[in-house]
Amino acid sequence: MKGIILFQSKYGTTKKYAEWLSEETGFSVIEIKKAKIEDVKEYDVIILGGGIYASGIAGISFLKKYFDILKEKILIVFCVGASPFNEEALRTIAAKNLKNELSRIPCFYCRGAWNLEEMNVIDRTMCKMLRKVIAKKEPSEYEIWEKALMAAGDRSCDWTDKEYLEPIIKYLNR
Repeated sequence: MKGIILFQSKYGTTKKYAEWLSEETGFSVIEIKKAKIEDVKEYDVIILGGGIYASGIAGISFLKKYFDILKEKILIVFCVGASPFNEEALRTIAAKNLKNELSRIPCFYCRGAWNLEEMNVIDRTMCKMLRKVIAKKEPSEYEIWEKALMAAGDRSCDWTDKEYLEPIIKYLNR
């Protein structure tokens, strides 16, 4: 099987997972913005990885744009976020990003990292404002991602782990 891993990474954790996945599979790795459909369509397996921003998966537009060309391929999506894994949250993200024909594409989750110092001004400001809004709620009412955001605070956290790739490897080996 000839495969390629496409990724869009803002702060580096999606790239890290794409490279780890390449080590495990032997698949090529390329950043989505450098990918050409003429090359991508030559692969049997196309894995797309992107960070989660406001419930959207970065880079998913590539799959949407070229789905008619790629629909006969083995397609896989993985998304990377700071929250702990939650099956219901993943289903919601997949449903929002993989609609209609794309809904058959399996979607996996890998936990990323949190580093306010590395964030650009807009992301850092949005996160700080969001934390202020969440802080007004009772902690017992926090959603799982809100708990993670509040627990991280201003400190850096790196939750990346190769174990998050095991379900993808298992899916490929089925």
